[in-house]
Amino acid sequence: MSEGWLAQKNIVIIGGTTGMGLSAAKAFVAQGARVIVAGRNQQTCDDAEQQLKGKGIAICADAIDPSTAANAIHICEQQFGTFHGLYHIAGGSGRKMGDGPLHELTLEGWNKTFELNLTSLMLSNQAAVKWFLQHNTGGAILNMSSVLGVSPSPVHFATHAYAASKSAVTGFTKSIAAYYAKDNIRINTIAPALVETPMAQRAAKNNAILSFIKTKQPLDGGRIGRPEDTDGLACYFMSDYAKFTTGQVVYVDGGWTVSEGQI
Repeated sequence: MSEGWLAQKNIVIIGGTTGMGLSAAKAFVAQGARVIVAGRNQQTCDDAEQQLKGKGIAICADAIDPSTAANAIHICEQQFGTFHGLYHIAGGSGRKMGDGPLHELTLEGWNKTFELNLTSLMLSNQAAVKWFLQHNTGGAILNMSSVLGVSPSPVHFATHAYAASKSAVTGFTKSIAAYYAKDNIRINTIAPALVETPMAQRAAKNNAILSFIKTKQPLDGGRIGRPEDTDGLACYFMSDYAKFTTGQVVYVDGGWTVSEGQI
């Protein structure tokens, strides 16, 4: 039998083929889990499945499609026998769609950003909760928020729809965690600061932002986050070690929320 924090766990990751999602998938597998990862690009899906080395299956699907999470959970049950947990990471910046400072924010940018970051998450959480209730098993859900939902950075990260959507993830998670605790369904949130992912390339290549990050995220020499920085906490929340923990938000931010930064 596999050893590890997640031995014999079967986990679905929505947004699991790149960045923090793929890093988490590999960490889960290393801890004994089997995973289904969903991403919207066929090439990244193929690459992810190869990296998971027989312990995971990648499906190409868009997180905003209402059928994506339910289908991923169905595949998990079919292939691995049952389903234990959902990790929702899918989301992203709406900058190219019209997000920005309020006086420049377009209605399309607002709606698309919320669809990407909140509606997709609602759909995946709903699919997982329905499965857990139907099978009366309990289970774990982990959502991805952002430090920008509670700690703004007006000079470098003025995307107000994004901040609102990530703040809403926290409120949504706490509300459903309270409601479904009686069903032994645990629902928690990780909120990272700036992490170097495909979504964050604008910031990761900007010298002014990197200089700001040097003091805003002062841990470990003052650096941009790495996808693996969130893996340990994700493993904890998806494991039985967290069986008495729900409705929590933990900031993996290099010190962002307790630092003054530099402008």
